[in-house]
Amino acid sequence: IVSRYNNRTYRVDDIDWDANPQCTFRKSDGSEISYVDYYKRQYNQEITDLNQPVLISQSRRRRGSMMPGPVVLIPELCFLTGLTEKMRNDFNMMKDLAAHTRLPPEQRQHEIRRLIDYIRKDDSVQKELRDWGLSFDSNLLSFTGRVVQGEKILQSGNVFDYNPQFADWSKETRGAPLICAKPLDNWLLIYTRRNYDIANTLLQNLFKVTPSMGIRMNKATMIEVDDRTEAYLRVLQQSVTPDTNIVFCVLSSSRKDKYDAIKKYLCTDCPIPSQCVIARTLSKPQTAMAITTKIALQMNCKMGGELWSVEIPLKQVMIVGIDCYHDTLSGKQSIAGFVASLNQTMTRWFSRCAVQGRGQELVDGLKACLQTALRDWFKWNKYLPSRIIVYRDGVGDGQLNTLVNYEVPQFLDCLKSVGKDYNPRLTVIVVKKRVNTRFFARCGGELKNPPPGTVVDVEVTRPEWYDFFIVSQAVRNGCVAPTHYNVIYDTSKLKPDHVQRLTYKLCHMYYNWSGVIRVPAPCQYAHKLAFLVGQSIHREPNLLLSDRLYYL
Repeated sequence: IVSRYNNRTYRVDDIDWDANPQCTFRKSDGSEISYVDYYKRQYNQEITDLNQPVLISQSRRRRGSMMPGPVVLIPELCFLTGLTEKMRNDFNMMKDLAAHTRLPPEQRQHEIRRLIDYIRKDDSVQKELRDWGLSFDSNLLSFTGRVVQGEKILQSGNVFDYNPQFADWSKETRGAPLICAKPLDNWLLIYTRRNYDIANTLLQNLFKVTPSMGIRMNKATMIEVDDRTEAYLRVLQQSVTPDTNIVFCVLSSSRKDKYDAIKKYLCTDCPIPSQCVIARTLSKPQTAMAITTKIALQMNCKMGGELWSVEIPLKQVMIVGIDCYHDTLSGKQSIAGFVASLNQTMTRWFSRCAVQGRGQELVDGLKACLQTALRDWFKWNKYLPSRIIVYRDGVGDGQLNTLVNYEVPQFLDCLKSVGKDYNPRLTVIVVKKRVNTRFFARCGGELKNPPPGTVVDVEVTRPEWYDFFIVSQAVRNGCVAPTHYNVIYDTSKLKPDHVQRLTYKLCHMYYNWSGVIRVPAPCQYAHKLAFLVGQSIHREPNLLLSDRLYYL
């Protein structure tokens, strides 16, 4: 919360229901005063509700403070910080807020210059900076970056070009057959009575969009259930068989307990891909066909299908993505998502989770994950990869040394245990999304967002690191945020340009979005897997699902 009389932020640790503003406390001079009188004298604030409870904040006292104990706050004089769920769902409010938080490049430069002018004109600030030996340049740093060549999207014998300015190919590939379309021969569509019309319309729309994709589809087994969690679970236990392709649930609301129960059962006890959609999402006629198309693509991925690919010149290379999810709210263990490519075109992926100790970031179960991934790779290709490139997400700069000294040796030990003669080349790249750096491109005297595919590896990179920035995605509002990549271990002997090009190619391979994303696809897959397990399942999913993207 933030107090409106002195604009300070506090964390609420407790509520004292027995106290109220009329209660008294002892001041530092030993005198007693009520909260009503104190706030009136100190801040000229009138408290109108004299029976409200008080809030307790166990704030750390500053050194030299005479007042021990917690801070007592009056609810009436405080505001909640952050945005409520109602605010987030208010489209117009979020749009108005974005006008202030997502500044376009020209406006952002103007605000930066205004701040620097203010700093330069303030004598007290200048004195402080001189004492530290610091100064700010009045101009932004200028240097030359480069833009890598745009990719062609390959889809079942067809080659598509897309507008690199938008980094999206959903229009270009609409109606084209997929690389590998999985049939919907035997599948369940579960709905409540009031959602029968929505479920029926969805089925009709799926019959319209799937033929052009190459998906053979039979009519679903439609099952009506009561809108209770136990009713859904009972139907799943009675109706799902080993031959079921996928289970589709139309949910009445976004209640987490119902979603969690369905996912937990179908990811652990009865390993069958599942798709849950809220009825409201399907109820708008103007967007029904576009949403149905996306649902059909997602269902195909979850059943083990392949949508599109890009040209990957490197041969015999396995790409690995790792990310962690910390379930701090419920005090559960941390989950590490591990995703590894299984084929040359990077269209099939092996996925597994490692459950870790509470609050731990570095992955302990890497060895088991990598060993299983190599076994699966061998089943697919009849040989082992000669190169392994690992993209490691979710690591701060302070943990880089620990990563080099602790996680990389686990990889090397695992590779030694595969066989005496097996010695693949290994590259480990740390991926960092939370960066403050922003790049602008100068176009005709104006500042604009740099185009997707922009690579920066000069001036703003660290001399002691092998690092680079890539702007892979496009944004409609505000300034585009680059992603920072730091190669912390490398025996692959690839040129930096080849590592950068491969990284950009992998940003095209995330099947939940027909466009370029901010991080390489295996990182995003690992994030989605760890998030699903940490949020809903809370234990390792069944390994029978490990060769499918069931968590999209």
